[in-house]
Amino acid sequence: DVQLQASGGGLVQAGGSLRLSCAASGFTFGDYAIGWFRQAPGKGREGVSYISSSYGKISTLYVDSVKGRFTISSDNAKNTVYLQMNSLKPEDTAVYYCAADPPTWGYWGQGTLVTVSS
Repeated sequence: DVQLQASGGGLVQAGGSLRLSCAASGFTFGDYAIGWFRQAPGKGREGVSYISSSYGKISTLYVDSVKGRFTISSDNAKNTVYLQMNSLKPEDTAVYYCAADPPTWGYWGQGTLVTVSS
């Protein structure tokens, strides 16, 4: 049974940093794809970043609004994907979710709240 556990959210001032973690279980962390999404108050869910591993090759993607500020990475030994978020802005405030099994994203973590104060 695939399970995703997101953590690491919190309250931070603008310009600060947070690192989100997505701990995965129930599937082999060899060939995988994990995405980070966010949903701000009153807005729809937005894809933030994506990491995939296939035959040892890692690929990453970022939405334009976070390029240069966010970095996605993985630790296969820990079955965990990280989202390092630097230079945070108030508009980054949202509930952040990790998900697996693209393109339908059939598995979701429970979400972790990131609040960036100005």
